Amino acid sequence: MSEVEIIALGKEAVKTVLLVCAPALGLGLLVGLLVSIFQATTQIQEQTLTFIPKIVAVLVSIVLFGPWMLKVLINFSRQILENLHAFIA
Repeated sequence: MSEVEIIALGKEAVKTVLLVCAPALGLGLLVGLLVSIFQATTQIQEQTLTFIPKIVAVLVSIVLFGPWMLKVLINFSRQILENLHAFIA
């Protein structure tokens, strides 16, 4: 296996990880921003107020996008396993 193939495989792995994590991270970021704006306008500086909405948002995003995430991971794994003979030689 050449260096170019290893770099391409690593690039594809990083792309897959970013693609799968994007919905949960994006929704968590959006909810965190909204909670921060709420805290700034009401001057409520309770630290635990930020955690619960973010956790709920991430769990909801996993429930909503879970089947799609699983499909992306299965396709990546299938590609790896189908090309396993090329990695050994």
